[in-house]
Amino acid sequence: MKIAVVGLGYVGLSNAVLLAQHNEVRALEIIEEKVDLINQGISPISDEYIEDYLKNKDLTIEATADPAYAYGNDPDYVVIAAPTDYDELENHFDTEALESVIEDVLKHAPGTPIIVKSTVPVGYTDNISKHYETEDIIFSPEFLREGQALYDNLYPSRIILGEESERAQVFADLLVEGALKEDIPVLLMDATEAEAVKLFSNTYLALRVSYFNELDTYAEVKGLDTKQIIDGVGLDPRIGGHYNNPSFGYGGYCLPKDTKQLAANYKDVPNNLIRAIVKSNATRKNFIAQQILKEEPEVVGIYRLTMKTGSDNFRQAAIFDIMKELRGEGIEVVIYEPVVEEETYDKYEVMKDLDQFKEKSSIILANRIEEELKDVAEKVYTRDIYEEN
Repeated sequence: MKIAVVGLGYVGLSNAVLLAQHNEVRALEIIEEKVDLINQGISPISDEYIEDYLKNKDLTIEATADPAYAYGNDPDYVVIAAPTDYDELENHFDTEALESVIEDVLKHAPGTPIIVKSTVPVGYTDNISKHYETEDIIFSPEFLREGQALYDNLYPSRIILGEESERAQVFADLLVEGALKEDIPVLLMDATEAEAVKLFSNTYLALRVSYFNELDTYAEVKGLDTKQIIDGVGLDPRIGGHYNNPSFGYGGYCLPKDTKQLAANYKDVPNNLIRAIVKSNATRKNFIAQQILKEEPEVVGIYRLTMKTGSDNFRQAAIFDIMKELRGEGIEVVIYEPVVEEETYDKYEVMKDLDQFKEKSSIILANRIEEELKDVAEKVYTRDIYEEN
């Protein structure tokens, strides 16, 4: 089939690569540098499987910055993965970029089914369909991890389409065809329920992160061994020994905004737990900052902004709020982050030499410990127990 994919972040690019194994994909991206890299078989994001597939697999994919060309071959589907950042003032996802793309599709390829992979508020698809007087918008939640997005598409936990129709089933079949996993659960449901699945799934993950972080906070304050407690708790098969490694707080592109959006959706619904998840994360970051301030360091070194191994994205990383609190108390904060090419980042000094960074730092904050820090272990403050994401 002919498929247009709009927005080549980790969601859009992983879907484009997956579909390009068996279909003709035109991928639309406004950043020319990304377009050029993809057309050379080079991934613009850090993802082992995307890098391998673009370089070594037989794909039918062409990136472009021209909307008319992207939609010009009469596509069977248009997949949209435009960003929807959370607007703190409006307490709502900013869907302006998504709607701009929808308008383009309706103009250039009217009647084409539009698969929305962007995360949206509960009820958005029904509202926007009425607004544009179209029945061609289908929401399909994604459940991908940064750095492992294509892997998660090749081995998906489930595939969900927010429409019970033949065209939705056909698109689900395309995703199944590109995957390597067998017997993938496929669910077709109403759009609003599909939107809720996405937000409730990510909020549960944020809840789990917050739970083990609060367990770790308790253990640190009381002088207990966090690992022994988590090992014992995780042996209950109803809880399990996964997604339980303490951190400085949840961050990244999805969890902070999705939890806030779900809490906003609960505005007129009784709740305690949902709003507490957002508050818990703020409390955890404040606790980490206070633990560092107790040591009265002259210079605090931040080892990596990315916060987890294998990622090159540090958007909404938990460490930023901690850094801001330390700087507010007059502590000098320096960064070691190879992804950042500039000499400074948000007025923080970015050090290029790891040895100099180690020497200058009184304390080094590392959300995830790496082998290259083992020689200065006495300086490192981390809550990483299992040395895994």
